[in-house]
Amino acid sequence: MKVAVAGCCHGALDKMYETLELLQRRHNVRPDLLLCCGDFQAVRNEADLRCMAVPAKYRHMQTFYRYYSGEKKAPVLTVFIGGNHEASNHLQELPYGGWVAPNIYYLGYAGVVRFRGVRIGGISGIFKSHDYRKGHFECPPYNEQTIRSAYHVRNIEVFKLKQLKRPIDIFMSHDWPRSIYHYGNKKQLLKMKSFFRQEVESNTLGSPAASELLQHLKPSYWFSAHLHVKFAAFMQHETNSKEELPKATKFLALDKCLPHRDFLQIIDVEHDPSAGDSLEYDAEWIAVLKATNSLVNVTQSSWNMPEKNGLHAKWDYSATEEAIKEVLEELNHNLKIPCNFTLTAACYDPSKPQKNMEPVHTINPQTTEFCAQFGLTDINDRIQQAKEEGSGRGDYEEEEEEEEMDSTGSAEEPSEYNTDNSGLSSFNPDEIMLDEEGGDEDLSTCSVDPSPDHPPDFSTSFSDIRIMPDSMAVSSDDAMDSNNEDLEKSGVSKQGEEKSSTERPLKRIGADENGNSGIKKIKRRNQAIYAAEDEDK
Repeated sequence: MKVAVAGCCHGALDKMYETLELLQRRHNVRPDLLLCCGDFQAVRNEADLRCMAVPAKYRHMQTFYRYYSGEKKAPVLTVFIGGNHEASNHLQELPYGGWVAPNIYYLGYAGVVRFRGVRIGGISGIFKSHDYRKGHFECPPYNEQTIRSAYHVRNIEVFKLKQLKRPIDIFMSHDWPRSIYHYGNKKQLLKMKSFFRQEVESNTLGSPAASELLQHLKPSYWFSAHLHVKFAAFMQHETNSKEELPKATKFLALDKCLPHRDFLQIIDVEHDPSAGDSLEYDAEWIAVLKATNSLVNVTQSSWNMPEKNGLHAKWDYSATEEAIKEVLEELNHNLKIPCNFTLTAACYDPSKPQKNMEPVHTINPQTTEFCAQFGLTDINDRIQQAKEEGSGRGDYEEEEEEEEMDSTGSAEEPSEYNTDNSGLSSFNPDEIMLDEEGGDEDLSTCSVDPSPDHPPDFSTSFSDIRIMPDSMAVSSDDAMDSNNEDLEKSGVSKQGEEKSSTERPLKRIGADENGNSGIKKIKRRNQAIYAAEDEDK
């Protein structure tokens, strides 16, 4: 089957789908599935804009709300992961995944699904070591810290994925696996992005957690985005035994979604012709979720996952064949994911803007149903309970401050990783940078500028689409894939999310109450990422 893969969408759904339609008209190629590698921006209304970690100037409604309201429907099944510029309050409603709109499915904090027999996994967010060992404690209204920590990868999600034993066909992450650049045309990459050099040479560019997953899962394909540059690599994995067959991963990083950018890729993936056209649960993944349910943590305290070090009675949470069989029996061998999308927030109305709309913590019926069906903990319900119990004791603030002080790790509980680079330390004019100390941008305001009803015609330029060659292999610095020839020549920076003020407790806000986000300021460092036109020369 044909699979389309997109990089950072930034809410430009109309452009993505129009480009796919253009692909069909010009080349008679119709993808069966669209995968998006983060920064999807499923923004429903003005409150969602306030929960997106970008300076206010770049908070535009874009076009997702039209798909959320039912005005439009995605013409192809779309599966996406979260990035670091998202409506975090919306995605937080679906920690185990779910429909954000008809035909548009979010994989959750981490997830695995099947489509036509193809096994697709992913992990949302970006890596930051200072939040990696915390639980999912954030909830709206967010403050200066939690609006960013909400999208930081947690060790429990990596731990769950590492319990998988069966082969993965496709995996998605927003930030790149660390070291992957050594398996592609590094020379060409540094020619296009010279400011990557320091991180590449010190091997600190990318996510160490994603690298760990890459080595463990060994998927056939791995797709990423985040750095706004097209890059292909081929990684041959080491075998653990003589009996194990050699495995290799074709890696591809996609550019961002802008006119004249090479942001879409089409690949041919072997599938099961007898499988249906519905998105399906993965039985092994459900079994892993059930096995690891006791490990769910919604506090800021740092903790390590169980491992075979003499400190834990149990460290193997992988799914047994018996557990997988039980899942299949629970579902009567019908793995089809129900189309149970539900509106949980008011949809943006261009004729009636509500710039003062405040975000609230919402429990999504999809998550409630999913947790009830498989006996799992509803993370958002647990968060609300923790807030209420802490507020009732009157000592929640002090407890949270103590946990935050310990969150950087200690001699007794060292972090798994000794560095904290999920992106870049170099300045990059093609990306925004969030200043930890505050600045001249007020996060409590938002600019609501919906995309025009008649978007520009992209038919005159078809550089947005590439058909994947038979092999993405790049075996040496002199063998760069020709798709990289039109890479942007501007720079990118992914830092500015390290230090912030101590977390303060947030009171639960009901659906009928107005909350105060407590968010002050984030400083704008550049203006390129959300530009309406491509400025590359």
